[in-house]
Amino acid sequence: MAMISSLAVFLSQSCFSQNTASLSITGEVAAPLEIKMQDLAAYKQVSQKVKDRDGKEHEFKGVALIDLLQKAGVTTGAKLRGENLAKYILITAADGYEVIYSLAEVDPEFTDELILLATEKDGQPLPSGEGPFRIIAQHDKKPARWIREVRSIKVVFAKN
Repeated sequence: MAMISSLAVFLSQSCFSQNTASLSITGEVAAPLEIKMQDLAAYKQVSQKVKDRDGKEHEFKGVALIDLLQKAGVTTGAKLRGENLAKYILITAADGYEVIYSLAEVDPEFTDELILLATEKDGQPLPSGEGPFRIIAQHDKKPARWIREVRSIKVVFAKN
């Protein structure tokens, strides 16, 4: 009986943390955002089938990172030229792990790559230690930038 009640507590905490988790988008943006899981329902949902580092295929579902950046007013599209090409995206995980993407790497006017902010894996919410938000870069040869437990995205000028 104790094991069943422990499982119930774990599941309720997991659902609670999934629903209350948030992600901030700050820096060189027109409108900083604090995004909660339920906010993502307003965006077009995208799925990608990718292989993990062990070669096992998974289907991730979420929102295109570019859609979130555009909502925050990040310089994209025709305006992404000149000094704006010196901007990059610094993505930080809960444990402090950080990765960088240039703006051109996520802008569909520059690349066919779609960087995904995933919220589901194989039809289920991302498990603890992986979510509730994870970046998937389908065409990266190594998944080192597939950052787990994303907490913040900051747009930064590389110029001093």
